[in-house]
Amino acid sequence: MPRRPEAQHGRARRSSAGLGQLTLVEHALCPLDVGQSLRENVVFETGYYFADKARHYRKAVVRVTCPAGLSPGDEFYLWGLLALTCAEPDPDGEFHATPHHCLRRLGLVDQHANRGGRQYQQFAAALDRLAQVSYASDAFYDPVRGEHRRVRFGFLSYSLPLDPGSSRAWRVAWDPVFFDLVRPLGGQFRFDLDTYRLLDPAARRLFLLLSKIFRRRAQTPRFDVRHLAVDVLGFSPTLAPRHHRQKLQRVVATLAAIGVVNGPAVFEAGANQSLSLVLACGPRFSKLSAPAVRTETDSPLWDGLLALGFDPAAAQRLLADAPHRVVREWLDITLAARERYGPGFFKRSPQAYLVDNVREAVTSGRTAPDWWHELRTRERGRPRPLSVVGSEPSRSDDLVDHSGEVLRRVTEAVFPADDQSSKLADRIVRRIR
Repeated sequence: MPRRPEAQHGRARRSSAGLGQLTLVEHALCPLDVGQSLRENVVFETGYYFADKARHYRKAVVRVTCPAGLSPGDEFYLWGLLALTCAEPDPDGEFHATPHHCLRRLGLVDQHANRGGRQYQQFAAALDRLAQVSYASDAFYDPVRGEHRRVRFGFLSYSLPLDPGSSRAWRVAWDPVFFDLVRPLGGQFRFDLDTYRLLDPAARRLFLLLSKIFRRRAQTPRFDVRHLAVDVLGFSPTLAPRHHRQKLQRVVATLAAIGVVNGPAVFEAGANQSLSLVLACGPRFSKLSAPAVRTETDSPLWDGLLALGFDPAAAQRLLADAPHRVVREWLDITLAARERYGPGFFKRSPQAYLVDNVREAVTSGRTAPDWWHELRTRERGRPRPLSVVGSEPSRSDDLVDHSGEVLRRVTEAVFPADDQSSKLADRIVRRIR
């Protein structure tokens, strides 16, 4: 039996929320069997039922293409990152944060956890798989237009610092079509992420669907057992009907044990021998009607400001006084300058550099330096495997770094040792790289 979320660590803790998209939770995104879902070039075909304008029930056809495969566990990061993005003061379709911040806010590590290890590798691998997914549906509900539409979109893309030991934030950019379907209140719902995290993958999927339904009604519509088991939860369609029923019984029992639903599963036979199931809302189901109060320490910029040398009080003042997007951009510039040029780059200190540039960006429109744009272009254009702090560098990275040092020595031997020539040599090395 899963543990109750409020019993963790022997103390009460603030409930965290995930963010689900109303249509996506109507069906599985990949098979439950990781032997089938974590293969390369997986194409998963499924569907869901909806009522058209004439109130006739139709089945939408869905095709999820996963070049790197997709694990049912990857959905946790999808819903969690969406929640963190939309919790920002002015969500703009991008989320910038350190991996430690993300995992801490999602409840996978605490503030004292080692900044490396299994959780970070799993997060990096899930992010890479999600970035390659292509989703297509012939009847996806658009909450802004109030109609079902034919859609094709990805979930996200990312840009990471080249140095795995960097303090700079990871950048996650949501597909604009997908994000426009998530952002409106009619396209999203909040759910208890603490409860979701403790469940197995099949129970997680049913919990999401029930969280959507139980927000507005105390009882589900009548589910066809095969559709619920195969299309919604992702069990194999080749299983016998009795096996689908047995698996659903175990999933419902898991949710009943923590009070999400009432009682065990009761199946009813129809006229054509098909089985159906109705579930009722349990006594401990949480609707999460209001977002939790957000503090400055919840900001994805918090870790970067502390890494730069700000004390908590100064970091809070900066986040309270300056626009989030401006601080986000200049924090990344400052961290990149410190890692690229060293402490000697700053006339006074990295903190003073950041504060001065944030103030000038707000008052006089100061823009980012050219070298930072060049660095971001390199990060977007240079493919590399995802790595995190604590992982070993790849052999290809060692070769690139070594070749860059050789190029620098050659240019220093060819050009005189003055400032102008040194800058020219630097540009040549960067262009060849």
